[in-house]
Amino acid sequence: MPTQKNDRLWRVTAIDGVGSERMASLEAFPSADSGASLTSLVADLVVVAEFRDPIYPGLVSTGKVERGGDKPYHSVINAENFHALQTLLFTHRGKIDAIYIDPPYNTGAKDWKYNNDYVEGDDLYRHSKWLAFMERRLLLAKELLNPDDSVLIVTIDEKEYLRLGLLLEQTFPESKIQMISVQINPANVARKGAFGRSDEYAFFVMIGSAAPFRQNLGPDWVSAKGRTFTGSVRWDLLRRSGTNAQRSDRPNLFYPIYVDPETRRVVGAGTAPTLTADHSLEISPMNTIALWPIRKDGSHGNWQLGQKALLAHVEQGRVRLGGSESGYVAYYIKGGEYAKVLRGDYPVLGRKKDGSLDLGSSDEIVNLTVPGTQWRVASHDSTQYGSRLLAQFLPSTSFPFPKSLYAVEDALRFFVSEKPNATVLDFFSGSGTTQHAVMRLNHRDGGRRVSIAVTNNEVSAGEQKGLRANGLRPGDREWERMGICELVTKPRVRAAIEGVTPGGEAVKGEYKFTDEFSMADGLEENVEFFTMTYEAPLRLRANRDFARISPLLWIRAGSRGDRVESLPQGWAVTESYGVIADLDRTDRFLAAVRTSATLTHVFVITDDDSHFEAIVSELTEGVEPVRLYDSYLRNFEIDAMRGVR
Repeated sequence: MPTQKNDRLWRVTAIDGVGSERMASLEAFPSADSGASLTSLVADLVVVAEFRDPIYPGLVSTGKVERGGDKPYHSVINAENFHALQTLLFTHRGKIDAIYIDPPYNTGAKDWKYNNDYVEGDDLYRHSKWLAFMERRLLLAKELLNPDDSVLIVTIDEKEYLRLGLLLEQTFPESKIQMISVQINPANVARKGAFGRSDEYAFFVMIGSAAPFRQNLGPDWVSAKGRTFTGSVRWDLLRRSGTNAQRSDRPNLFYPIYVDPETRRVVGAGTAPTLTADHSLEISPMNTIALWPIRKDGSHGNWQLGQKALLAHVEQGRVRLGGSESGYVAYYIKGGEYAKVLRGDYPVLGRKKDGSLDLGSSDEIVNLTVPGTQWRVASHDSTQYGSRLLAQFLPSTSFPFPKSLYAVEDALRFFVSEKPNATVLDFFSGSGTTQHAVMRLNHRDGGRRVSIAVTNNEVSAGEQKGLRANGLRPGDREWERMGICELVTKPRVRAAIEGVTPGGEAVKGEYKFTDEFSMADGLEENVEFFTMTYEAPLRLRANRDFARISPLLWIRAGSRGDRVESLPQGWAVTESYGVIADLDRTDRFLAAVRTSATLTHVFVITDDDSHFEAIVSELTEGVEPVRLYDSYLRNFEIDAMRGVR
């Protein structure tokens, strides 16, 4: 029998014995290796499948936390993430609002595996392996995202950002893609013979109509030009800057504004000269000075408003001058700010000598904005608000390079702040920061967003050495206890909700920057933990493993309310869905379905087309019918062939 790891493939030809002493007779696979054979304990065998072989997944609950009342449940799924993505295609195809992932950075420091082996730094194919690894998952992620309005956020560092950018362009050619630079370590990480690293990158893939929502941002987000502030009305430069800002771009907007030098009041506007005319030859009306959109370097620009609109703004008090007679600068109040004036957000104190509005300030004013592509925000420090914050929830556990909770929260809120029922997925979940961030967003605005966290239970390479030295192996209870899902992800999510560490102590500290409150208060959310299983299609068709796929039906129907674990009467109806296996009871089942105002899905277990169609014809609008097990089996048989191009 083998005494060490054997990576070859073998076919089981016979099994003898009973209990823990069962022995398997093996022959080499494929047949080209015929002649090789051996025997092994059945307990030492690992069942494998070809990449394109279909899987038939199920879920087994391993616990839950319930503090959210009637809120839907978040999910933590312990699974290989490629298979988890295939599974989610059955439950969430085209329905995910946001995906946030922090994939392996391919540093060569045994931070990820390809074909079950760690990818070392000296592997000549490590970049192509990483791309293949990512492409397979991104293709499935694309199928999960809402094609009309959703976002994919991927963080990365300098080792793979170029390749990742090209892969995203290739995979999402119809989407808007931007890369943000995020400062994660203000102190820099020293690197021998190189510049210290202080930031990483985040790609935002905006699908369909997706665009960042304007946000109320704190002083850390203020740009060098100070364009983001609160309390006082914002006066913008009337001369255009940025694109289309040359005289030649908008010749009709290169015209003189006439100013009374005594009162500094705008009293009129002239016509635009032809593009080749010398503007200096234009004659101003008596007792006025002409102000042209000319920059300090003498180049000709244009105004943001035409003459008619300008004079209307002057009449409303929305134009004023800065500078002096030798060099006036014109400013105006844009429409969004003026709307705040009209609704009374800024107190109107009167008019100034130049006719412009005299406005007071208000502490209640909120100026919403979208930031630039350089994020230099104190709350994004991954040491302070990643590693050290995680230690507050898991004092005796360490995890390498967790994200700042607030950095993830900020990235997501630009796209889900106006979607209180959004579904957010992270299939490289790690320490559970994304799920924590979604729950924090719910706390801030009373939302009912649902997050799905997918992580495996991989034991770190360093930890594996010690476990093997003690005679332990994968599958042993002590081995599995040290895996990332059991050691970090699940305890962190539980502690965030309950406000209590795994050791039973109240979590120390308070949340900072926004929505400040004690971490010990916890979060009013529900979460259930699952482990993925692999089912036999024949047993499913015989209705023998319904309990294994019942969580998938519940998740597809919104992860809310009770779950149908079995069908003792041949049918059952819950708050969100119904299941029927005994079609002789269709009338009673449909009657129960019709009385529900919250039911959204009906699952019909039948091989008969006419029976299925008959039930579908009786359903009310808005109820989605799903045929079992046909829909379930076909989903995975088809997607097994679609995981890669």
